[in-house]
Amino acid sequence: MRRITRTFFSALLLVAVLAAPAYAQSTIFIVRHAERADDGGQMDMKMKDPDLSDAGHARARRLAEVLRSAGIEHVYASEYKRTQQTAAPLAEADHLKIETVPAKNVDELVRRIIAEHGPTLVVGHSNTIPDILKAFGVSDVTIDDMEYDNLFVVVRPETGPPVLTRLRF
Repeated sequence: MRRITRTFFSALLLVAVLAAPAYAQSTIFIVRHAERADDGGQMDMKMKDPDLSDAGHARARRLAEVLRSAGIEHVYASEYKRTQQTAAPLAEADHLKIETVPAKNVDELVRRIIAEHGPTLVVGHSNTIPDILKAFGVSDVTIDDMEYDNLFVVVRPETGPPVLTRLRF
């Protein structure tokens, strides 16, 4: 566990160093919502909008800790409780409003992110994150239905292609 933690924080430090010159341009942190309180990922039709599980709330707090010094200025989540609850610890700690954009409206989300300046957190879903990344020039990303620990860091320099780092937290 210590080795994983050291490796993770070393990778995050590397991302921060590489992102420093592009910080003013655009750094976007993209995560899937944390674990939901349903039957282990098999979405029950009666639970279309479940809360986070205890493990999910713990992961959301860990995300806030990991991104504490990233200088997040904007937070976006879908209309679902699980995305908003994932973003809440960071938003509350940094006194930020969670901007809600419908999950189906990736184009609107991307338009709003491009219009903003400063580091941004986006909390999405396994089926929306690949489209969000693709809109920023990063393709061939898939997320398994049971994966909740991905942290995608997209640095968009003024010129050239975006740089993607995929971490686990």
